[in-house]
Amino acid sequence: MGTDSDYEWEKEVEEFQKTRAGVKGLIDSGITKVPRFFVSSTSQRFSNVAQTKDEQIQVQIPVIDFRGIEKGGGARRIEIVEEIRRASETWGFFQMVNHGVPMNAMEDILESTRRFHEQPKEAKMDLYSSDGRQNVRFYTINGHLTKSDVASWRDAFACTFLDGVMDPDVIPPICREEITEYMTHMINLRDILSELLSEALGLSQDFLEKMQLMKSEYLTCLYYPSSPEPDKTFGTVKHSDPTTLTVLVQDNCGGLQIHHRGNWVDVPPIPGALIANIGDLLQLITNDKFKSVEHRVLARSSGTRVSAACFFYPSGEKMVKAYGPIEELVSEENPAIYRQVTYLDFVTHYQKKNVRGGRSSALPNFKILSLDQ
Repeated sequence: MGTDSDYEWEKEVEEFQKTRAGVKGLIDSGITKVPRFFVSSTSQRFSNVAQTKDEQIQVQIPVIDFRGIEKGGGARRIEIVEEIRRASETWGFFQMVNHGVPMNAMEDILESTRRFHEQPKEAKMDLYSSDGRQNVRFYTINGHLTKSDVASWRDAFACTFLDGVMDPDVIPPICREEITEYMTHMINLRDILSELLSEALGLSQDFLEKMQLMKSEYLTCLYYPSSPEPDKTFGTVKHSDPTTLTVLVQDNCGGLQIHHRGNWVDVPPIPGALIANIGDLLQLITNDKFKSVEHRVLARSSGTRVSAACFFYPSGEKMVKAYGPIEELVSEENPAIYRQVTYLDFVTHYQKKNVRGGRSSALPNFKILSLDQ
C-alpha cells in the first residue's frame, strides 16, 4: 500500500493527464509553481551549469557545409565524409548547412508546430495520449510516469511513418501540408546521410541502406512554454536517443545542450542549419566507433521555443531482426562490445527500464561482459 505522499504524487499526475491540455494548459491556467513531477533533482539542475567564457569558446559543436556532396563530388565529398567521421566519433552531434532542405520547409514546420500547440485545447484534446502505439498523438508524458521519473516541461505532437509511409488524412489539417512536405525532404536527406555515414565508417555507400536501419520515421513537433520556475525543471530532461539517427530543426531561441567531456555545451541556433545526432542503435552497430551522447533542453523564464525532431529507425520488417556490431568493424584487436538485440527489444528496454532524468541509455544493458569482469 502506498504512502500519503505517493498518493498525492499519483493524484497530481492523474489530474494533469485528465486535463488533456499539456504544459501549455498549465501556463494558460495561470500557475505560479511547477507541479512536483516536473521538478528535477538539485544535482541534475546544477550539473556543470557554469562554464567560463574561455571554455565556451574552446568547445564548439562541428558545423559541416554539405555543398559538394554530390556523388562523384571528388575532393570536397571526401572532406565532408571525414568531417562527419570526426564529429560522429568525438561529439555524436553536428550541424549541417547547405543540406538541400529548403529554408521555407524548415520555417513552415516550425510555424505549423506553433499553430498546432497554440490552438484552443478543445481542438487537440482528442489526440492527447501517452500511448506510443498511436500513430498520431499529442502528449506531454510519453508512456507511464513513475515517482522516480521526471517529466519534461514541454508538449509534443508526434506522427509515426512506419516504412516512411503515413496516410496524410490522419494528420490534423492545421499542420498536414507542412508535415507532409517536410517529411519528403527528411527522407531525401536520410538517403544522403545514410551514404555519408556508411563512407565515414569505411564501408560501401549503400551499406547502411541495405541494413534498413533508417527506413521508418517518427516526427515530433515540440513546444516549450516558459516556466514559472525555470530553475527547477528542464524543457527536456537529459537523455540519449534509442533510435539510429535524429535530425532536428530548432528556432532561434536556443536552450539545447549536449554532454561533451564532462560539460554541458550549448548548441547555438544557426539560420538554415539542421542538427544531426547519432542514436544508441548506431553506436551499437558501429561497436562504439560512433557515439550517442546525452542532450537536454533548458527551461525558459519567458518566450516559447519550438523545434521538430525526426527520428530514423528500422523498417517494420527489420524491427524484429537481431542487430549487433557490424562484422567489418570487429576484429581480434577490436572485439564486439555488444550482443545482438532486435530493435523492438532494445527500444522496449529503453522505455521500461530507463529513468527519465536518470540513466538515459539502454546500451550498458547489452554489453558483452568480459571473463575478467
